[in-house]
Amino acid sequence: MNLIDKLEDINLRFQEVGKELMDPLVASDVKKFASLNREYTQLKEISDALASYKLLVSNLEEAKKILASEEDPEMLDMAKTELQALEPQLQSTEDALKMMLVPPDPDDDKSAIVEVRAGTGGDEASIFAGDLYRMYQRFAEIKGWTFELVGFNEGSSGGFKEISFSLEGPGVYGFMKYESGVHRVQRVPQTESQGRVHTSAATVAVLPEAEELDVELNMNDVKKDTFRASGAGGQHINKTESAVRLTHLPTGIVVECQDGRSQHKNYDQALTVLRSRLYEMENSKRLAEIAAKRKTMVSTGDRSAKIRTYNYPQGRITDHRIGYTIYNLPAFMNGEIEDVIEALRVAENAEKLKAGEVVGG
Repeated sequence: MNLIDKLEDINLRFQEVGKELMDPLVASDVKKFASLNREYTQLKEISDALASYKLLVSNLEEAKKILASEEDPEMLDMAKTELQALEPQLQSTEDALKMMLVPPDPDDDKSAIVEVRAGTGGDEASIFAGDLYRMYQRFAEIKGWTFELVGFNEGSSGGFKEISFSLEGPGVYGFMKYESGVHRVQRVPQTESQGRVHTSAATVAVLPEAEELDVELNMNDVKKDTFRASGAGGQHINKTESAVRLTHLPTGIVVECQDGRSQHKNYDQALTVLRSRLYEMENSKRLAEIAAKRKTMVSTGDRSAKIRTYNYPQGRITDHRIGYTIYNLPAFMNGEIEDVIEALRVAENAEKLKAGEVVGG
């Protein structure tokens, strides 16, 4: 099936989805309506682009007819000029349509929960985890996302043994999912007096924030404990048992939230994280299935893949998934990470096209 035939099939599906959304029975099914509405929005973009493409093809054919049949010099010049302008437009529109055919991750529009944990390297790993946390905090500021701390456990010499936070905004998970995996740092540690370069690591897990509709959570399976918050937060938070610990008994997943000043807020946030972790358990199975079929730029559930190295002596960052190396480490650590994420996104889409994964396919 050629590109136009495929796009015409998608256009028919777009019309079908539009009719389904008008059905009162569909409108009463919240989950189905939300799913169809997302599909409609995506297909509308393709349908509109197809209309533009068809118009360009029609104009191009008209210009060619004029060149083949017209004798008037002025008309011929106009047709030549139009042809020269239309051909690159047609190519760029066709390229854009091909990329639109790549199916997005169904979770790309979601907000995200990010968990950063110190790995191998002792105190230096905790310090590096703190550096990554600040890098993502700055990136969120650049993107205009809402940033909220969920919980943390400070390192003995600075940084964090672990820290988690939520990011809210359009397409957050679609950007941040490429950050999941092991981040390795090579530098002279602050705790090292001999000036030798050490290698340490921190692990990043990015979870799509799950809504109630995404996960069926039986609250009888959830054990709730409260305790006094520790660390930053002021005198008030430490005098009351505002921190919340939730344990999901069937899976053993434990979530703690202590940053909010009220137990109610911490409970709601801990519940969101718990849903997201349960959702991610299923998501990691899907990623493993994808990895078995084609190369994916997103790490699977075990988070053991070494995805990136930060070499301070050379000022170098290397992303091992696509062999992407840049030498702007200070700017990168200040949140300017979008170029690498965009390169990963392009590589991911190219793999999808290569594997024949297309919308409606």
